[in-house]
Amino acid sequence: MSLLSQWREAVGQELDRLVPPPERWPSTLHRAIRHSLFAGGKRLRPLLALAAARACGGDEGDVLPAACGLEMIHTYSLIHDDLPALDDDDWRRGVPTCHREFGEATAILAGDALLTHGLGCLARYPEDRRFGRARLAVVSDVVDAIGSQGMIGGQVEDLAAEEEKDPAAQTPERLERIHSHKTGKLIAVCLRTGGRLAFAPPGTLERLSRLGELIGLAFQIKDDLLDVESSREELGKTAGKDSARGKLTFPGVHGLERSREILETTAGEAVAIARELESGDGPLAELASFVERRRN
Repeated sequence: MSLLSQWREAVGQELDRLVPPPERWPSTLHRAIRHSLFAGGKRLRPLLALAAARACGGDEGDVLPAACGLEMIHTYSLIHDDLPALDDDDWRRGVPTCHREFGEATAILAGDALLTHGLGCLARYPEDRRFGRARLAVVSDVVDAIGSQGMIGGQVEDLAAEEEKDPAAQTPERLERIHSHKTGKLIAVCLRTGGRLAFAPPGTLERLSRLGELIGLAFQIKDDLLDVESSREELGKTAGKDSARGKLTFPGVHGLERSREILETTAGEAVAIARELESGDGPLAELASFVERRRN
């Protein structure tokens, strides 16, 4: 089993330990949480945190619970993103979305609970006192990354662009601002979290942040391309929905061929930085490369 496969399995086991069991009161809420959290998925964000810690000389075991907190926060964002008021999607990771399975009210509350539990994990773990200042910095970083100046702000801008009637306002700059905030901020803070919990120096944290920005942009470009080029069966979610809703996307702004070129350049730069951080090929470089070649 590869190192990334081992980490992916460890993340699943740790998530199972950290979230309440399905039979615990209120059981409907806990079943809804687990429905989304254990529906599959790449576990990219916690793996990036573990890989960053390893590249900085840290112990992945110390970082694992916090990495799971990041996955909880990511899953909360997916549950809310799929709601009728936002993307109104019926499928996620090949199974019905949380609101389709449990109703909108329970889905909203499941997302709220995952956000709360996720931030709690970041505030608590690693429990050793020597991580106290690092934990505080991580929580501050994550709040900035997912708040109104980060992921949520990007989501608001994405919705605004969808309603925009003036084609002149749909610029490449606006597109990159949406993607860098909606997707890139959380991915970048996952890498930064791994670095902080490995006590990386400021210069290394900045390089990790830059790597995360590139991986986040590459991830979203690939997402835009897959929405055009793949089927629901391949994606595990509805395909072709972005163009149908009039969303601002890389193929819509740049065309398919140019989007593929930008993806290749962005992913190549990310892999190069990852190799510098790891002094060769390692899990960070493998993850950066995976973002370009993934099929869902």
